[in-house]
Amino acid sequence: MPIDPYARAQAAQDLARRRRARRAAVRPRPDPRGQADPAGGSPSQRRGHAAETQAARHLAGCGLRILARNLRCKAGEIDLVARHGPTLVFVEVRQRSGRRHGGAAASVNRDKQARLTLAAAFFLPRIVRVHFQGRPPPCRFDVVALDGRRIEWIRAAFGT
Repeated sequence: MPIDPYARAQAAQDLARRRRARRAAVRPRPDPRGQADPAGGSPSQRRGHAAETQAARHLAGCGLRILARNLRCKAGEIDLVARHGPTLVFVEVRQRSGRRHGGAAASVNRDKQARLTLAAAFFLPRIVRVHFQGRPPPCRFDVVALDGRRIEWIRAAFGT
């Protein structure tokens, strides 16, 4: 018995939709302008985007080249990915209004470090292929802590 052409077309469309969804979930989506949309999101999200922009400017002024922002996967999010000479740097940006409860840097606990490490491992192959010609560079995890108006850049804040 011949297969109904409508059913065959429907099945092909469903397959294509699943493939697109799978590719979209795997592909990192950095903002092509290098900055997040400041108009979108809740007030706390807008403050977070502003903190990331401030941190990116500070790091660029210190000689780092920002490669990507806000890379998201199931494991977590990497705020900034930068290149510091031959080194690939994954940056976590933390902001607090004051130093109560240890300040911004103290909020990067072991659980957060584990999530960052997993997210970095997920994105590392693509970043190496695109920005390092396929040769894995040395990597490090930095934290940029914004406590009130003070910016603190902690290099090699934790290891893997």
